[in-house]
Amino acid sequence: MRVIGLMSGTSCDGLDMACVHFDFQKAKIKFQIEATHFVPYTAEWKQRLQKAHELSGVDLHYLDVALGQWMGIQVRNFLAAFQIKDVAAVASHGHTIFHEPDKGLTLQIGNGAHLNQLLGIPVVCDFRIQDVANHGQGAPLVPVGDALLFPEYDACLNLGGFSNISFVENGQRKAFDICPVNIVLDALAAPAAFDEGGALAAKGVVQQDLLTALNALPFYQKTWPKSLGREWVDARVWPLFHQVKELRQEDALATFATHVVLQLHNALKAVQAKRVLVTGGGAYNGFIVGGLRQMNPADITVPNKELVDFKEALVFALLGALRLRDAVNIWGSVTGGCSDLSAGLIYR
Repeated sequence: MRVIGLMSGTSCDGLDMACVHFDFQKAKIKFQIEATHFVPYTAEWKQRLQKAHELSGVDLHYLDVALGQWMGIQVRNFLAAFQIKDVAAVASHGHTIFHEPDKGLTLQIGNGAHLNQLLGIPVVCDFRIQDVANHGQGAPLVPVGDALLFPEYDACLNLGGFSNISFVENGQRKAFDICPVNIVLDALAAPAAFDEGGALAAKGVVQQDLLTALNALPFYQKTWPKSLGREWVDARVWPLFHQVKELRQEDALATFATHVVLQLHNALKAVQAKRVLVTGGGAYNGFIVGGLRQMNPADITVPNKELVDFKEALVFALLGALRLRDAVNIWGSVTGGCSDLSAGLIYR
């Protein structure tokens, strides 16, 4: 089965696309990434997505349709550029606008019906909402892919807008969100798009009072499963920064990056991971990865660039393939849901 996976992350950098061929004939699912492409959001699109949570209901619906149409155009160009044929489906994560599972709410936009009509290819989307309705966190969903595609690692660590970890505990796959990463670091790096390699953070001085306040946030004391969203960052993280007067940019970056390192270390220690696969944009942040390697004894592997950049798109391609086969693609043991699910809307 050949599936196109689409991922738009909370950092609003752009759209990841991966064409993946899956072989379900073996005990272990075999996969081959046949093509990948990244389309950055324009400044206009980035601003629209970052401000989407402030829109009226009707304007948010308009944005949902517009993003689905834009995604359809990008996929159509991707298929043509790489001469991709015989695609079973496009599996789209969409772009998260709201995620408050304790209130029964999660919303990913990028309208699947419009995407389907533009492409004439089945589309699988809206993976999270069924799990939230099933009293789960609706996140993280990538651990199913970690277990099925990368079983040789004790834990898989994703450093995106937020960091999350998946691991095996008592024979069951478990996972949880650890802390914000790029959703905060990228904002602190403005007007630059991001702090490349963690170079700015490396020049800064950690502000101990702010670091202590960040590490004391109640979320870090909660047991898993647990997940984070933009709303939590707005309510809990930014007010701590606003309390600090005359905070230099490099000091702010150094302090928050150190906070990330400490929380990642605590998570690896808690799950007793020995072999760890690290992917996501944060894997390129030398300040964070280097600091984690110094602090934690685990064997930390950063794979090739394609897997670092497109692992989430790869996994959503897998979730779409599983959905088409009516197979389980969300595990209640991971999300805290009442049961396992074969989740996702299918537009044909």
